Amino acid sequence: MAQSGKGKLNYRCPSCFMRDLDIDMFYDKEKDEYHCIRCQYVGTEKDILEKNEMVRFRYRDAMKRFTKFDFD
Repeated sequence: MAQSGKGKLNYRCPSCFMRDLDIDMFYDKEKDEYHCIRCQYVGTEKDILEKNEMVRFRYRDAMKRFTKFDFD
């Protein structure tokens, strides 16, 4: 998704991203937190970065080419 300029950075919502949805979060300057427009997730920048790192384990081998399979 393109950066829309609504805040510092538009991070992906960790809750939606776990369900394979690429939804940007919007920044609330008054509360200094991000919120998702699709679900009820609200969090700080630190919280979002931690949870998005947990989600990345799912795609850790996405760019790796497997040439040998040891099923025997």
